[in-house]
Amino acid sequence: MSRMLVTIFNDADADHSRSLESAIYAIPEISKLKYPPKVHHFEVGQDIANLLGRVCLVPTLFFVDPWGYKGLSLELIRSVLRNWGCDCIFFFNYNRINMGLSNTLVREHMNALFGETRADALRAQLEVMEPSEREMAIVEELAQALKDMGGNYVLPFRFVDAYGTRTSHHLVFVSKNVLGYTIMKEIMAAESSRTEQGVPALEYNPVDARYPLLFELSRPLDDLADILVAEFAGQTLTMQDVFERHQVGQRFIEKNYKDALRTLEEQGRITVHPPVCDRPRRNNQVTFASRVRVTFPPL
Repeated sequence: MSRMLVTIFNDADADHSRSLESAIYAIPEISKLKYPPKVHHFEVGQDIANLLGRVCLVPTLFFVDPWGYKGLSLELIRSVLRNWGCDCIFFFNYNRINMGLSNTLVREHMNALFGETRADALRAQLEVMEPSEREMAIVEELAQALKDMGGNYVLPFRFVDAYGTRTSHHLVFVSKNVLGYTIMKEIMAAESSRTEQGVPALEYNPVDARYPLLFELSRPLDDLADILVAEFAGQTLTMQDVFERHQVGQRFIEKNYKDALRTLEEQGRITVHPPVCDRPRRNNQVTFASRVRVTFPPL
């Protein structure tokens, strides 16, 4: 990796850039990198999107952290994703954008982020929505805008404030490749502050650990089992096929699908070839291999 990795950092504030550069070059053995890290201090905007749109990039992971929303646009993300193997993670300041959608002074920035037609429709929707509904509507429209411009796989991770009552921000991952989506979901699952029946919440809430009993009242794994029986009725697929066909847009990870299918087999609701439940246990666990074939009865 030290012979291939290229790192480029940027902050519009020159003092921040200098401080960052000093911190990077203080890392032990940083000189072993074939390509020394580069640190710039220019403002990200349409010029950068145009530049990225003209060059051919090696596989790159972009992390975009705008100051609120300035510089973050669909065009910028599109210019990143157009190259093979390129993915993007960006900081989505929900509170600033929620206020910005109704602020005529930043209308241009909001249109750049959602697209003008979608932003206008969203503004009209938000006028009659309760505060509790606004966040879901805004994040959903953002995801749809990203998909429309080619980012087929969108995965938001939510952060909650120290009181556990309001959203602080989201980190949004965008990719054109399902493998990148799958890997990032596993990473986000590991960082989630809570799970429900082993299903990750895909959020970090600092107060979750204080009230673990509340989350056991929700049974998402049982719901997944019922969904799969209905979704794939009358079909025979491998476990891997079930996972790949269903996981996009869901917070379930691969282990959740194996657990749900194992439960369905134990209940006699599906047929498994070869049977999994009859196999010897490994470390007190029954393994459900990706190549195992599953037959769902017709409804």
